Amino acid sequence: MRLVIATCSVDYQGRLSAHLPMATRLLLLKADGSISIHADDRAYKPLNWMNPPCRIVEEPGRWVVTSPKGETLTITIDEVHTDVSHHLGVDPGLQKDGVEAHLQELLAADVTYLADGMVLVRREYPTDIGPVDLLCRDGEGAAVAVEIKRVGEIAGVEQLVRYIERLDLDGRLRPVRGIFAAQSVKPQARVLAESRGIACIELDYDLLRKVERAEMRLF
Repeated sequence: MRLVIATCSVDYQGRLSAHLPMATRLLLLKADGSISIHADDRAYKPLNWMNPPCRIVEEPGRWVVTSPKGETLTITIDEVHTDVSHHLGVDPGLQKDGVEAHLQELLAADVTYLADGMVLVRREYPTDIGPVDLLCRDGEGAAVAVEIKRVGEIAGVEQLVRYIERLDLDGRLRPVRGIFAAQSVKPQARVLAESRGIACIELDYDLLRKVERAEMRLF
C-alpha cells in the first residue's frame, strides 16, 4: 500500500465530469490496483476513486489514472508532503460476529427463505476483492449475490455493489443481481440499495433458529 499526502486537484472524466479544486489530500494506492482520494473528513468514504484494474501513469506534477472503460482521473500535484509505501501481506479477512456468521449458515441451509426457487451455488464465493457471503441461482437460473449483515448500513450496500461489479466480469455469471439481507436495514441503506437495483430483505433470526431446531428434531 502506498500513501501519498499531496496538495492536488482532481478531475474525473467518464459517465459525467467532476472537479476537486486544489487542496491537501490523501492519495491511497492499493496492491489490487485501485486508487482513492481522501479528505480529512467523511470517515472512510473517498472523495473520488477508481476500482481495479486501472492504469496509473505518473508524470512530473501529474498522475493520469485510466479504467478499462476509458474513464480517467487526472490528479494535478502542486506539492508532495509525504510519500510512503508499506507491504501489508495477505489479510485474513473479516471475522464475523456470532449472529452474522450464524445467519449465513442458516440461510445457506435453506436459501428459499430469500425467494422461492433459489438454489445455493456456494458460501463465501471468492472474488478478487474478497468473498461474497452467498452466491445463488434464482428460479430462472440467474446469478444472485447475497451479502448478509446483522445491521444493514450503507457500507454493506457499497460492499455488495463492489462484489457485483467483480462477479459481472465473469461471463458465466453475468448479469448478477444482488440481495442485501440483514436483521434490520437502515433507511439510508435501503434507499441506496434500491437505487442500485439491489433487493433488501430483513431476516427474522429467531424464526430461522426455530426452523433449524425443528429440522434437527426430525433426525
